[in-house]
Amino acid sequence: MTRDERQVGDRPEGETAPRCGRGVYYVHTLGCQMNVHDSERIAGVLEEQGYRAASRRQVDDGEVDVVVLNTCAVRENAADHMYGMIGQWAELKRNRPGTQIAVGGCMAQLDRERIARRAPWVDAVFGTRNVGSLPRLLDQARAEGVAQVDVSEGVRYFPSDLPAARGSKVSAWVSISMGCNNTCTFCIVPTTRGRERDRRPGDILDEIRACVDSGAREVTLLGQNVNSFGYAMGDRYAFSKLLRACGDIKGLDRVRFTSPHPAAFTDDVIEAMASTPNVMHQLHMPLQSGSDAVLRSMRRSYRSSRFLDILRKVRDAMPDARITTDVIVGFPGETEEDFQATMDVVRESRFASAYTFEYSPRPGTPAASMPQVPHDVVRDRFERLLAVQAPITEDFMRGFVGRDVEVLVTGDSGRKDRSTGRATGRERTGELVHIGVPQGYAAPGLGDVVRATVTHAGAHHLIADPDPKRGQTYDIRV
Repeated sequence: MTRDERQVGDRPEGETAPRCGRGVYYVHTLGCQMNVHDSERIAGVLEEQGYRAASRRQVDDGEVDVVVLNTCAVRENAADHMYGMIGQWAELKRNRPGTQIAVGGCMAQLDRERIARRAPWVDAVFGTRNVGSLPRLLDQARAEGVAQVDVSEGVRYFPSDLPAARGSKVSAWVSISMGCNNTCTFCIVPTTRGRERDRRPGDILDEIRACVDSGAREVTLLGQNVNSFGYAMGDRYAFSKLLRACGDIKGLDRVRFTSPHPAAFTDDVIEAMASTPNVMHQLHMPLQSGSDAVLRSMRRSYRSSRFLDILRKVRDAMPDARITTDVIVGFPGETEEDFQATMDVVRESRFASAYTFEYSPRPGTPAASMPQVPHDVVRDRFERLLAVQAPITEDFMRGFVGRDVEVLVTGDSGRKDRSTGRATGRERTGELVHIGVPQGYAAPGLGDVVRATVTHAGAHHLIADPDPKRGQTYDIRV
């Protein structure tokens, strides 16, 4: 399963979903963490109406009553990806005519009626602000025999007001806002998600407490720009106050958030991260470009000096901070000098990792109509930037070897060969860790915190395997 393709509603192998109520469903998710959380809400509203999650066998065998595609508009060739998957599902419906197909998310918000015209086998199309309408749309499509479409421009309710079928019992997503007020020239999100709206702090904290009462030990606060939370209420320190309030929730061991915007990142947020014990020293701060000229063209309201100053302050307050970023290579008008400026900032920033993207135009954005950089130039720059970042990441990961880490266990390693007995989770700053259980020791369970010694560093994960020749730590705190 890739970073941007996740399933909600899967049951363990061999477990049969009950064929009761309205049948079984399957949700396939494309895109960001916000989409993953939206899919939990899609699953929640379906289950509230009597649907049940399909087992993996039922999905593989095509024995599903409702399949939902939660789409992303940020991906390159997002429309082609969406229509390709819907086309594959047409065969599912031919083999099982009673199956209903629904399309939601950002591409549904953009394409609206076109989806139903181009793919007449689709039963329901719903926008990012219409998740709660899905059961009604399915009922109407079944009764009338034609596709139903509900895509709103305005906000009727917060998705967080809807029930959720959480994908994890240990880690929970909690949305603090929806929409975006920025006007980045490359981004379609303000069109698909609308203007920024904040939830009431009390509602957010109530949801977090409910997650903890249900067994969650960590939460990730979600928003397009989490650190602008509260600005509409006239409180530019609301986000740091929210972080501190999370520190008072009993049983909440870890708090993370994504993603902040450099322009609105205050010193008070840094202080809250450093002083609140359960707020992790993990920061994903999108750079996008190290060239001030390109940042202006992108309408990113900060400059490279401001970005680097934030990183310096974060590391002064939290020397162990794990900082990651996003970088776009080949933005329209980017010169070799601009690209070298990005390389310089990446070298200076020493990111733990960088999600690097080749620019591709998104229809409807200002950047799509700007003069484009030739693809071969973009590809060359992309490869050169990867070559700069890769050894920095390797060096960062090697720094864990020999260190003790606290890992919150979220599952097994996913390996087909279970003989290793490894459990999987994340250490406090967010790195993925596979833990081998020493002979004679109890295997950790979901939600356990294991203190173990890292023995190997991979490109994107750490391993803590038992080695009798070394003095190592392994203990479980339930």
